[in-house]
Amino acid sequence: MSAALHLKTLMVSGLSLLLVTGCAGSSLEKSLEADPQLQDRPGLSEETPENPEPEPPETTDLTASTPTSSSTESTSPPPRVSSTTAILNEVPDDLRPYVQDWLALEMVEPAASQNANGTATKPKLAPNQPIPRGDFARWLLAANNRFYQDVPAKRIRPATASTEAAFQDVPATHPNFAAIQGLAEAGIIPSAKTGNTTAVNFRPDAPLTRETLVLWKTPLDLRTPLPTTTADAVTSTWGFQDVAKIEPLALRAVLADSQNGDFANIRRAFGYTTLFQPQKGVTQAEAIAALWRFGNQTEGVSAADLLKAPTSSSGSSSAGSSSAGDSENSL
Repeated sequence: MSAALHLKTLMVSGLSLLLVTGCAGSSLEKSLEADPQLQDRPGLSEETPENPEPEPPETTDLTASTPTSSSTESTSPPPRVSSTTAILNEVPDDLRPYVQDWLALEMVEPAASQNANGTATKPKLAPNQPIPRGDFARWLLAANNRFYQDVPAKRIRPATASTEAAFQDVPATHPNFAAIQGLAEAGIIPSAKTGNTTAVNFRPDAPLTRETLVLWKTPLDLRTPLPTTTADAVTSTWGFQDVAKIEPLALRAVLADSQNGDFANIRRAFGYTTLFQPQKGVTQAEAIAALWRFGNQTEGVSAADLLKAPTSSSGSSSAGSSSAGDSENSL
C-alpha cells in the first residue's frame, strides 16, 4: 500500500514538472514578467519625481538692450542751442540788446558766398568779426529803407544793373552793386559824382573803419549837409586825443554826430572813449549798434520801435517818426 502511494506521488511530481516546462514562453509566463514599458517610464523612476514641475520658459536678458533711466540720462544728447542764442552769447554785453533786436527783426546778414562747388552758402552773423565795406553799404541801405518804409522822402533807391558804375571795382555783376551804387547816386558814399575825383575804387572787401561808418551813417541821421569844422572844434567837443588822424571829410561827420547827444553813433557803437582810432576796423556787432537807430536827437526811429509797432507794415515810433517793416531789402 505504501509502495503504491509512493508511485503515485512520483507520477504527480513528474506531471507537475511537465506542466511547468510546457508553460515556459507561454502567455502565462509573459503575464507574470515585468512590463518593459513600465520599467522605462521616467515617471516611475526613483530619480524622477512623479509630477515634475514644468521648466520656466526661456527669457531674453533685456539689460543690455534696454537702458535704465540713469544710462538714458548719461547717453542722451545735450539740449540743442538755437543759433540766435549762440550768436548772442558771443556779443559783448553793451552791444547785445542792439544785436538781439536786429535778429528779432530778421534784418540783413553777411553776403552769401560760393563754395568750391559753386553753390551759394549763407554765412551766419559773426558779431566780433570785421564787417567789409561792401556788406555795410548793403546793410545801411536796407536798414534805412526798412526803418522808413512809410516815408518815401527818406528812402534810398537801389541802383539797377543798367546804371553806369561809379567805381571800377564794383561792376553791375557785384552782389552789393545795387546798394553801393545807390548810396553813391544819393551822395551818401563819396565818389566822383560828389567831386571826389580820386575815389575811383570802392574796395568792397576792405574792412569798414570807424571814420567811414560815421561818414556814411551820420548824413542819414541829420538829413542836412555836414558842417564845416576844425580839428580843434572836434577835440573840444569829443575830447579825442587822436583827432589829427581823422580824414578831413570824416572829421565833419564826427562833429555832426556829436549833435545827437546820447543818440550819437560813436557813443552807441564804441562807448565812452578818448581815442577815436579812426582807422580801426568795425565789428559786425558795432555796425549793428550804429544802424539800430536813425534820426536826430529829437526825432528818430529805432529797431525797438519797430518791434513795438502794432503791425509789421506800418506804425509810429515813440519819437514821432513813422516806422515799418520792409522785406524788399531784408537780405
